[in-house]
Amino acid sequence: MSLQSRIEQKLVEAFHPERLAVINESGQHAGHQPSFDGGGETHMRIRIVASAFAGMSRVQRHRAINDLLKPELDAALHALAVEAAAPGEPTRW
Repeated sequence: MSLQSRIEQKLVEAFHPERLAVINESGQHAGHQPSFDGGGETHMRIRIVASAFAGMSRVQRHRAINDLLKPELDAALHALAVEAAAPGEPTRW
């Protein structure tokens, strides 16, 4: 199972989102370091709308997701961008 698929599965099980997109942005970071060609699954963006985030601050939402994905962050995931919202809140996507 790919890292992207594992992240999606964990987010669905934990937050039961209404909308979810996990986007591999690794290719956009090619050349940022001499040895990095942009391959693999090192940079991810999460866009999620879930009622579990209602009443939570932006920091609390990010912490909840980072805590859930700690094993992935400790292993191969280098960067994680999070765009989390509760239903009815505006999103840019």
